[in-house]
Amino acid sequence: MASRIGNGDDLPATVPASELVLLGTGTSVGVPVIGCDCDTCRSPNLRNHRMRTGVAIHTPNGTILIDTSPELRLQLIRERIALVHAVLFTHGHADHLFGLDDTRLFAHRLGHPFPIYCEESTESNIRAAFHYAFRPPPPEAHKAAIPQFDLRRIGEQPFEVLGQRIVPIRLFHGRLPVLGFRINDVAFCTDVSRIPEESFPLLENLDVLILDALREKPHPTHFSVDQALEVASRVRPRRTFLTHISHSLEHETTSARLPAGVELAWDGLRIPF
Repeated sequence: MASRIGNGDDLPATVPASELVLLGTGTSVGVPVIGCDCDTCRSPNLRNHRMRTGVAIHTPNGTILIDTSPELRLQLIRERIALVHAVLFTHGHADHLFGLDDTRLFAHRLGHPFPIYCEESTESNIRAAFHYAFRPPPPEAHKAAIPQFDLRRIGEQPFEVLGQRIVPIRLFHGRLPVLGFRINDVAFCTDVSRIPEESFPLLENLDVLILDALREKPHPTHFSVDQALEVASRVRPRRTFLTHISHSLEHETTSARLPAGVELAWDGLRIPF
């Protein structure tokens, strides 16, 4: 794996052939939180500014998203991503889904419906939330006005997108079954409060683990920091980045007390693989 891990401030002239970019690292309400004047929400440190969770995976054959946050348009503009070829969904909650309409330009540019890889439950959420995409367009609609989606059902078996092997990882978000994804030696596991035993072998020999850690206190549907550290200690990746972070975790003070090899993630973090 290449050694470079950085942010948008040191963006290279050419993007590495295979690279994962954290588009957002915040919890469902983002950080700053509306109406909050805590130290984290008022912080000028940009690593305390967290959009809702999402990932871009750059491969030699194109770019894949994991989830589509409500800030997707802003995230893609910030990262200068002009074209996306497909999206994978972890689950169908609003903070991971409601930016999907921003992908409607891509079907127009690609010349075919935009591929979406998801489980049946997420497909149901997509069809309900974006019902207008599954009806005949009105006569006056122009080509890019209505999303064109190509829904492709996935489960727990590995599959390929743009020639990249994707390994789904079964996780639980409270009682809701969701998916994490492993891409080569990097695993992305957001919105998780329990990892079933049968999923742990899929987390072996990782270079980087990106793992949910909402806050210090336990939560019914997310790992706390201590619970995430327990998983990292068992899995033993080379590096662990904590994501889906609430405003109760200030970046610098939290990072200072984390063990070696574990860091809070930040928006724009770039991980070659």
